[in-house]
Amino acid sequence: MDVLLIQNDQDLIFKSKPTKSVSKEIETQNNFASNIAKSEIASNPRLLKFIKLYFDLSSNNYLTSNSDQINLEKLVFGKFSSILNLKKVNDIRYINKFFETVNIILPKSGLYLGKVVTYPNRRSAILNKYPPILNKLLYFIDYIFSRVVPKLPILKKIYFYLTNGRGRVISRAETFGRLYSCGFEIIDEISINHSLFFVAKKVKDPCYDNNPTYAPIISLNRIGKNGKIFKVYKLRTMHPFSEYLQEYVYNKNQLKEGGKIKNDFRISPEGRIFRKFWIDELPMFINFFKGEMKLVGVRPLSEHYYSLYTKELQILRTKTKPGLIPPFYVDMPTTLEEIMASEIKYLKAYKKRPYYTDFIYFFKSLYNILIKNKRSS
Repeated sequence: MDVLLIQNDQDLIFKSKPTKSVSKEIETQNNFASNIAKSEIASNPRLLKFIKLYFDLSSNNYLTSNSDQINLEKLVFGKFSSILNLKKVNDIRYINKFFETVNIILPKSGLYLGKVVTYPNRRSAILNKYPPILNKLLYFIDYIFSRVVPKLPILKKIYFYLTNGRGRVISRAETFGRLYSCGFEIIDEISINHSLFFVAKKVKDPCYDNNPTYAPIISLNRIGKNGKIFKVYKLRTMHPFSEYLQEYVYNKNQLKEGGKIKNDFRISPEGRIFRKFWIDELPMFINFFKGEMKLVGVRPLSEHYYSLYTKELQILRTKTKPGLIPPFYVDMPTTLEEIMASEIKYLKAYKKRPYYTDFIYFFKSLYNILIKNKRSS
């Protein structure tokens, strides 16, 4: 199979069927853009070395397009085993549509190379380019315009009207989360010249998420009483599309003390503050008043976390409603095994004396939190 090298972010989002004359024109444009892309790769030893780890560059079969008048999907479907895209994800207007089309073009296990400028990349680029003081001022202006404005409901429309979505800053978590939602898994990544390059492999069809969690208040699928899936409400503490990365981050980083994923890059800076003071959990009172949760009880888990628990504990958990205040704050376990033991102890005690058990756990938790200043970190 051939390798498709893209130099334009609109290459994979087209509507009309190409004519012979258009195809010939596109072929000329493809060769021109392909030469530019090849030159960029050849002039960057680190990038070339990284690409050679996963892509065979001995073939001359590269294709690129600068036209938005053809349906490239129909031109290349089933032909290309790999796609290299040297255009920044930041400049793609409809990112998921783009990734979904890449998925359609590639066969199973096909590879995609992409490039994105993340928050740290953008910050280091601006601070290194301009002199002190001025660089901080320019970074602040850029932060407001390219990071804050695109996420505000009203200003977002103005921003996309003015920029067509180009140049906005995207987090590493959002980029990878979008890829996972579109049927890819991340194979490798490397930062070169203030850009993050990544290699993703097609593993399944896209999920076509029509309701990504962008809002300040989000709803997450959790396992409740009788194994029923319900929506838990929380303030956003993670970057958009982070929910698709839970297994990836767990496999990469494992768990730290307290059962949380260590070095979790999905959490935003403001999210860490929300979590430290439990501000993010205030919307869970909606679940409490809806009767889906009680005041004291085991925390509602995602399907991934639930799968890490023993069968015995999984059964015990689904026999009662989850709670806002978990037994964690009574025993303060540090490992997953200790957390499971703590929950089993609580659930067995609750089964025998429900009201008394919740009463004792409630005041012991308050004592540890308010007097001993215990945190789940």
